[in-house]
Amino acid sequence: MTASDRTSSLLRLPALFAAFVKFEHSVFALPFAYAGAFLALHRSPGFWKMFWITAAMVAARSLAMGLNRIIDREIDARNPRTAGRELPSGRLSLNTALAFLAGSLALLACSLYHLPPITWYLSPIVVAAFLIYPYTKRFTSLCHLFLGATIGLAPVGGWVAVSGRLAWQPFLLMGAVTFWIAGFDIIYACLDLDIDRRQGIHSLPASIGIAGALWVTRSFHLAAVALLVLVGQVEGLGVVYYAGLAVVALLLSYENAIVSPGDLSRVNTAFMTMNGVISVVYVAFLVADLAL
Repeated sequence: MTASDRTSSLLRLPALFAAFVKFEHSVFALPFAYAGAFLALHRSPGFWKMFWITAAMVAARSLAMGLNRIIDREIDARNPRTAGRELPSGRLSLNTALAFLAGSLALLACSLYHLPPITWYLSPIVVAAFLIYPYTKRFTSLCHLFLGATIGLAPVGGWVAVSGRLAWQPFLLMGAVTFWIAGFDIIYACLDLDIDRRQGIHSLPASIGIAGALWVTRSFHLAAVALLVLVGQVEGLGVVYYAGLAVVALLLSYENAIVSPGDLSRVNTAFMTMNGVISVVYVAFLVADLAL
């Protein structure tokens, strides 16, 4: 390889890493970390606190997704939908992916150094969840709930990062995020029903069929909205918060309406577009309510 080729390969790495961990999907969890931080104080935590929360969340999510991609690389290689991903296709080597994980872990450690010590003490629990999740699909159809709970740690982390203490209130928001994420992960898993059954991969669509799985999604999303209502009551939030919650409920209803057992053509719209909008809408109305 010439020097020019090596330089070109290095220049492509940032884009390759961003695709490797689906960096744009950070919009799912990051707003809920902000929500936890704002709820802990009922005001803005300040620029630097938010900066280090953001850095920690980006690092944590990159670490989680990187572990998932590495652990699932052989499963992905056997699935036509995922065979083109960076590791199965050979566009990213395993050693390079491991180096990326090391960098993500270093950024997480650096970020936690600037946050209360309790975040450092609790971090092994979070990293363990990242490591365990990819294996859950190998033995249980409840893997969707484990993914939801793992991402649901975001608001708890945001709360702890600004308050320096663990409390019960952010676990209500964690529960809402758990059911919300699990619900749309079930929708996404519908795309792989046949290949999952052939490979022995567990998911609700593979276990009970698409129609039954979509009803579980609806019940999960109803539970998420109920928990968000409870968050508002516990935290004494006002009309702006509930207006935003009404928008979230409508968006979730639309997300469920555009997917059916006979039409999965808009799964990607439900998965990426709608869920990115939902998380941003929720935190925007929450912050606006707290600002009044």
